[in-house]
Amino acid sequence: MTDILVDHPTPHVAQITINRPDARNAINGAVARAIEQAVIETEADDDIRCVVLTGAGDRAFCAGADLKEISAGRIGDLVTRAGGFAGFVRAARRKPWIAAVNGVALAGGTEIVLSCDMSVVSDDAKFGLPEVKRGLAALASGLYRLPRCLPRAIALELIATGEPITADRALGFGLVNRVVPKGEVVTQALALAETIAANAPIAVRESLVIARDAYNCPEDELEAAAAAMGKRLALTEDYQEGPRAFIEKRAPRWTGR
Repeated sequence: MTDILVDHPTPHVAQITINRPDARNAINGAVARAIEQAVIETEADDDIRCVVLTGAGDRAFCAGADLKEISAGRIGDLVTRAGGFAGFVRAARRKPWIAAVNGVALAGGTEIVLSCDMSVVSDDAKFGLPEVKRGLAALASGLYRLPRCLPRAIALELIATGEPITADRALGFGLVNRVVPKGEVVTQALALAETIAANAPIAVRESLVIARDAYNCPEDELEAAAAAMGKRLALTEDYQEGPRAFIEKRAPRWTGR
């Protein structure tokens, strides 16, 4: 068994599966290095326009850090220089990633979901940062990304109590995009990925660069960045292809150039 599985189930979409179902897909050093490599490879592959990240089995998306690794003093192995925890939470990514959450996503698992752009989750999914119950803290982005995604009081409650939130409640707060029956999580995530992949790839990537910074930058900086992006976009072949396909009443043929 490999640490992660890499598949290409539909055109322009990659599926990455954390493959430790017996350990609830907890992150060890091998998984962190494999995910980092998957990020590098999918970013470099011009044919890939969207990535779905999931966990093997039906119990958990990811239970976070492997506590056996931490107790053995190997916590540093769970972090890569470029990607941070799991080789992912700080990874430089321009393409959209969708978390397909099939079960619990706790601690680092929640932080991985927060690091994705979108999420499709099973109706029995749970999210939470239980680190304080073990004398730890959610240092892999949870302490600042969760308050950006939830109302302040709710985020602080989850961080301080370590108690989880259900899928339906997460949907109500806008933490996740869709809640679906358990057996449909990956299928629905792939359908969302296909919808994204049908769009002009450069326009999607460039748009997400601006949108991801919406919480971090003042509006005048975002406006300037958007204007510069628009000028770059206007020089691409796809910028011409979109209107031409509309006029000719046909599907656009994107080149990514």
